[in-house]
Amino acid sequence: MQPIDIAIVVLFLLGNTLFGLWHGTKNKTTSDYFLGAHKLPWVVAMLSIVASETSVLTFVSVPGLAYRGDWTFLQLSMGYIAGRIIVSMVLLPLYFEHGVNSIYEVIGIRFGKGMQKLASVIFLVTRTLGDAIRFLAAGVVVQVVTGWSLPMSVLIIGLVTLVYTLSGGIKAVVWLESFQFGLYLLGGIVSIAFMLTILGKPLPELLAPLAGNGKLQVFSPDLHLLTNPLTFPGAFLGGIFLSLSSHGVDYMMVQRVLGCRNLGAAKKAMIGSGFFVLCQFSVFLLAGTLIYLFMHGAPLEKDREFAFFIVHHLPAGLKGLLIAGVLSAAMSTHSSAINSLASSTVNDLFGGRPSLGMSRLISFGWAVLLIVIALMFDESNKAIVMVGLEIASFTYGGLLGLFLLSKSKRDIHPASLGAGLVASLAIVFVLKFFGLAWTWYILVSVTLNIVVVFSTELVLKAFGRESIPQDKP
Repeated sequence: MQPIDIAIVVLFLLGNTLFGLWHGTKNKTTSDYFLGAHKLPWVVAMLSIVASETSVLTFVSVPGLAYRGDWTFLQLSMGYIAGRIIVSMVLLPLYFEHGVNSIYEVIGIRFGKGMQKLASVIFLVTRTLGDAIRFLAAGVVVQVVTGWSLPMSVLIIGLVTLVYTLSGGIKAVVWLESFQFGLYLLGGIVSIAFMLTILGKPLPELLAPLAGNGKLQVFSPDLHLLTNPLTFPGAFLGGIFLSLSSHGVDYMMVQRVLGCRNLGAAKKAMIGSGFFVLCQFSVFLLAGTLIYLFMHGAPLEKDREFAFFIVHHLPAGLKGLLIAGVLSAAMSTHSSAINSLASSTVNDLFGGRPSLGMSRLISFGWAVLLIVIALMFDESNKAIVMVGLEIASFTYGGLLGLFLLSKSKRDIHPASLGAGLVASLAIVFVLKFFGLAWTWYILVSVTLNIVVVFSTELVLKAFGRESIPQDKP
């Protein structure tokens, strides 16, 4: 990096830290700290959702999909939009009706405090493992583009994120994530503009030959529906159920819309985020396609195509901007995880009793744990990284099933709920063993969850064990 690149990165890190410390003076209660006193603008909440779900892996690997293949990844984001519309129509009204601080309180109201704590624990374990290892992967990418060592990359990202998240709470997180989203999207647009300047031709003229050989194909004609995750039925349905789970029953995403002023604002933030993700993916797929032209299709290391381009071909200044974009993508996911893990711990496991000071201490504990887990592994643990990235598919079906069952008016025995959860977790291991595409995991597991719950209810009634009456939402 040149001095101007270093200056941009240092200014970026310092600005994030100071902004979080300034916001920390405005937090007076745990509601301020975890939900922004329900005063978050819906546009800011929307951009924060997009930033939270866009890890640094998305930033660097989506261009690689276009470099090596085509644009069929967009099919998944089409399903995301449909899934978020369903979340807005079915689940968000439930959360605002009860005025909950954590979405798992709905499970507690319907099925008792024991199930609420179990749902929270599933979320905490899933989010901790997935985000700690995603954090490690972010450190690997930052190492590639900055030249820092892997431990230093992890520590710098972790410590800066810890300071502004710990001090500023959710308000600092969402405002900074909105800025960070704009920064890495600008990085993608600047890269496109730079390559168009170098290639010296209008965009339509550059893309015309690629369209003819399928490099711009969006809808996949592949008929291997069960084994290829990017056939249209698999990708679209997988996108719907992934979005239903990640944005409907994963507290890290839902926390942003719970901070909005009312249900209408929350719906705008949720649905709008789906269209912004589609736009974001289009920008980075276009960047990958132009890098393919710029590099004449030369073979590059998988998922390192964009990082290679940043390091070896961007001029000073632009390189610093793109590195700040990489750091933005890494920090936005990490800050979201810290705040949501602490919020679920405070509200679900401790019943909302901890003070603001204790809430900050709990946030500190989760931040340190995420850093420690990331530092426990190294780049050679590719299987561990894959498990971390896929782990949500193993648990989302169980959580989504619980929330869908909470809409039922029937009394359900805890044993039936437990059997459904176990079945939904176990079936994913079976599906993975037989090679089913991962985009089908959540649909199959949530379906099995509900079937097992009602089947177990029939068995219990046959043996004379009545369901325990529960509160109706």
